[in-house]
Amino acid sequence: MSLRTGIPRRPGVFLGVALALAAPLSACGPDREPVDASLPPVPARFADGPYRAAPPVSDWRNQFGSRELASLIEQAEAQNFDISAALARIYQADAQARIAGSALYPQLSGSEGASRSLTPGTLRSKQPPFRGSIGNNFNLGLTASYTIDLFGKNRALTESAEASAQAARFNRDAVSVATLAGLANLYFQMLQDQDRIQLARENIRVAGDVLGAIQARLTVGTATALDVAQQESVVANQRASVPALQQNLEQNRNLIIVLAGRPPESGRIRGGSLKGLKLPAVRPGLPSQLLLRRPDIAAAEAALLSQDASVKAARAAFFPTITLTSNLAFESATLANLLRPEAIAASLAQGLVQPIFNGGNLEGQLDLARGRQIELLQNYRKAIVTALSDVENALIAVRWSADHERLQSAAVASALRAYQITQERLREGTIDVVTLLNTQTTLFQARDQLIQTRLQRLQAIVSLYQALGGGWTRSAATTAETPI
Repeated sequence: MSLRTGIPRRPGVFLGVALALAAPLSACGPDREPVDASLPPVPARFADGPYRAAPPVSDWRNQFGSRELASLIEQAEAQNFDISAALARIYQADAQARIAGSALYPQLSGSEGASRSLTPGTLRSKQPPFRGSIGNNFNLGLTASYTIDLFGKNRALTESAEASAQAARFNRDAVSVATLAGLANLYFQMLQDQDRIQLARENIRVAGDVLGAIQARLTVGTATALDVAQQESVVANQRASVPALQQNLEQNRNLIIVLAGRPPESGRIRGGSLKGLKLPAVRPGLPSQLLLRRPDIAAAEAALLSQDASVKAARAAFFPTITLTSNLAFESATLANLLRPEAIAASLAQGLVQPIFNGGNLEGQLDLARGRQIELLQNYRKAIVTALSDVENALIAVRWSADHERLQSAAVASALRAYQITQERLREGTIDVVTLLNTQTTLFQARDQLIQTRLQRLQAIVSLYQALGGGWTRSAATTAETPI
């Protein structure tokens, strides 16, 4: 089923909307301060160039190199409950637009009737004998009416409803972007849990080997019972970390399946490792058209256009309403004569209604519409500034999380070298157990932190996808695989 609306998307109307709002907002009366309808400036780095922005990467889900993730995102697009509910709101908004638009057209209705009545004789004569009469009435007619939209009230209400329908589409897109980004982040968290569980088990094995070595030293008198107990504590702590990680893993898996529109027990997610994912690298300096693809900005823009039309309708309500009505009917006492030319009855009427006094109702309605318009203008401004901030913050996160991962990888390499040296000295019997415990704990923590840093980098890339309204330009995106 295709969804259509009466107004097209008009990208880049920041200045146009501001100028359109300047006149009605400044006409609030001499006792009102003028409203600043200007919009926040766009930084130079986002300035429009002589070209249009390339379309967003439609297959962004595949750039991470995970078929399972791409499949889950595809399922969520088709089956997610929040996205489906947002789609239903589009149907409702389209219906409201059709209802509002019906006032622009003549209204035509048909009627048919047949009746049989008994008139008592006492109504026809004051003296007896009283003779009643039985009569029939057959009628067939058409009634047409049309309200002349001389001052544009109905047109403005239609435009308002159509803009609201457009806003519903953008809100659906916003729900979709947020849902798919949330699913990707949950999937990455699940992979992190799997990596940390695998690392914990490896740490248990390594700590167990060290425990065996210390116990061997105890038998020959070069270690103490305290040394053994301390290493047993390390092994126990590593084992104790596994259940919590397993809990997070299973809960995140269930959340992912629900986002895909299925009950938890109906699906299975294999997962894998963060090491197997590719990292889409995005260069900064993206053109401002990317911000125009953000559905929240587009929705705020459409809502503002809708309210602008509502203000026009509230202003037009002060003027007269002119209605034309016509009626054509066939009436007869017998059914056989109903369609004869002599049975035609017709009427044509014109009516004008001019509000004179309503206790300030119309003035209140206009002030209410203007106040809502100013509120939506501020929401529009906020959406623009928030979008700029989101992009900047996402680019910052992408850049610094990459540096963080690189430095953390170096820290892991250093910790591993230190641990290997302590292992050699442990075998030689030339190192104390405290130093061994410290280097061992440092290595375990560094490896665990590296996994979490990798997750932060992937989440930063997803946040950039979300900040740019669902993707980045093809010219700005490359795929790079970074070892972990």
